[in-house]
Amino acid sequence: MIIEIVVMYPVQKRDYRNGIDNLLVLLIGGIPIAMPTVLSVTMAIGSHRLSKQGAITKRMTAIEEMAGMDVLCSDKTGTLTLNKLTVDKTMIEVFVKDVNQDALILLGARASRVENQDAIDACIVGMLGDPKEAREGINEVHFFPFNPVDKRTAITYIDSEGNWHRVSKGAPEQIIELCNLREDVKEKAHAIIAKFAERGLRSLAVARQAVPEKTKESAGGPWQFVGLLPLFDPPRHDSAETIRRALNLGVNVKMITGDQLAIGKETGRRLGMGTNMYPSSSLLGDHKDESIAALPVDELIEKADGFAGVFPEHKYEIVKRLQERKHICGMTGDGVNDAPALKKADIGIAVADATDAARGASDIVLTEPGLSVIISAVLTSRAIFQRMKNYTIYAVSITVRIVLGFMLLALIWKFDFSPFMVLVIAILNDGTIMTISKDRVKPSPLPDSWKLKEIFATGIVLGAYLAVMTVVFFWAAQETDFFSDKFGVRSIRSNNEELTAAVYLQVSIVSQALIFVTRSRSLSYVERPGLLLVVAFLIAQLVATIIAVYGNWGFARIRGIGWGWAGVIWIYSIVFYIPLDILKFIIRYVLSGKAWNNLLENKTAFTTKKDYGRGEREAQWAAAQRSLHGLHPPETSQPFTDKNNHGELSEIAEQAKRRAEVARLRELHTLKGHVESVVKLKGLDIETIQQHYTV
Repeated sequence: MIIEIVVMYPVQKRDYRNGIDNLLVLLIGGIPIAMPTVLSVTMAIGSHRLSKQGAITKRMTAIEEMAGMDVLCSDKTGTLTLNKLTVDKTMIEVFVKDVNQDALILLGARASRVENQDAIDACIVGMLGDPKEAREGINEVHFFPFNPVDKRTAITYIDSEGNWHRVSKGAPEQIIELCNLREDVKEKAHAIIAKFAERGLRSLAVARQAVPEKTKESAGGPWQFVGLLPLFDPPRHDSAETIRRALNLGVNVKMITGDQLAIGKETGRRLGMGTNMYPSSSLLGDHKDESIAALPVDELIEKADGFAGVFPEHKYEIVKRLQERKHICGMTGDGVNDAPALKKADIGIAVADATDAARGASDIVLTEPGLSVIISAVLTSRAIFQRMKNYTIYAVSITVRIVLGFMLLALIWKFDFSPFMVLVIAILNDGTIMTISKDRVKPSPLPDSWKLKEIFATGIVLGAYLAVMTVVFFWAAQETDFFSDKFGVRSIRSNNEELTAAVYLQVSIVSQALIFVTRSRSLSYVERPGLLLVVAFLIAQLVATIIAVYGNWGFARIRGIGWGWAGVIWIYSIVFYIPLDILKFIIRYVLSGKAWNNLLENKTAFTTKKDYGRGEREAQWAAAQRSLHGLHPPETSQPFTDKNNHGELSEIAEQAKRRAEVARLRELHTLKGHVESVVKLKGLDIETIQQHYTV
């Protein structure tokens, strides 16, 4: 605008009113007035879709952040597992001679709630023949509920003979510390706990004491360690597949559990998420392991598959350190003590049945259990973000196109375009572009973010090309008889009103058609747009064509040009529309760095495959892993191609072989990472270990 003011008035001595009209053209066409509305409507519709999938969005911007999430810290119990515990009676360990397995279960049931039960209480009480047995023959005096700090429950009761007793159940470490066991008994208990953990079983300890003072406030007599109950929490049927999908989407799932390290590793092994896990207390907090204090703890956290023995304060610190490593971090939680970590995370996710405090601190509230709803929400968020990104590139392109194009027309030919016609273009464009909120898009295969360099570079180049395209059209119509000679239409040279109608139609067609270029990752005519967008485009262009053909509006300085010129302009627009896709790929090539690999090897720009070339990338990764581990090549010469040369193998069987091959190599890859992590933790010589490393 400053350039136009300087050139029009001091240099060209233009009329004051015409200069104001030209400035209005730039203002009306150059300001994307529909941007806030389009982005808000897109996020609102997306939020509604998320709610149908079981994810209620409390903060709109969380949709953008979830689209870019690359790390998800997930709770194990209830999210990765069913949280439907069962007791393996054949493995129950009793430490007291006068107590059998049934009596141990009864003591555990007495230390459980009979109403408003959690999963552990329901499991223990459910082991009884009749749940009423938990309170039969006793008079409850006081019940101490579970909390994340003490990690145990306790009940004080009076038996039928009037004696006072207290029973507690909870985490083994807390109960062992409570009982002050001898070293040999403590070692026996730890050995049993380790045996349970190796099989993926959680341990629940039970202790009892007499209360001779007969008051609920009294400390009571010495605690007696009664026994250990093995609890099995089976993984959800869809957890392994969901984690695989998350990894394919570029989201690293880290397990956060308060259980023992061995249990976490066993669960991770079953779910295929790796076993490179650490006890959080050795990495974080005030009592971290001195042997690794000098090691890069942030790097260990970043590469870990999960953390065991986690307390609420550890969750906050894990999220904080991941954010310091430039990760977009999501966090799931359900309790009051999870609130700080949920608040700190970029995307706090309150799982189903979470407390009010957890829901208040979160950005997204789930209404269905499990991890699959989160991955579905990630895909939906990426689709929503893709629509917003497509529109933003479009808006930048149109702004550059209008400002540059009409400025050149005004300064070179002193052509005064009507501000009213620019307003008509803006109204039709904005009405059409509103439908992008329901457009059909492909979610990004990797975490997405606002890449401003890509957005502005693409917008400026495409906008400048469209501006030059308009200038060339105006030059051909104003200065030459090219269109009259080649297409037999009458000349409109020096007829400003008809030139206005022609320029209006040419600008309107390609401006709206540009959205089909910016919305597609590949060629614009390959990716099918949404029906609503196509219908809106056709209606808007039909209206624009009729205005250009029949419009005789003196106040807008426009006169109809007839159907012949309208056909010529459509042909011109279609011809010059084709290079827009080529320009889009050239920009990606320039900005990508390793553009050739991105375009030809990874096939992320030209491919029409639904997996974005993931099969080829898996083949390359598998070949590299086989070379790294010194393994023999696969039996078939082309194990990762879509069609196998061996006719006796069906396509399904070949796909199963491919999945098994990749899974085996991933397990080796995870094992190697685990070995390297152990080497770092033990302070060993990593180079020596790598020289002798074998599988």
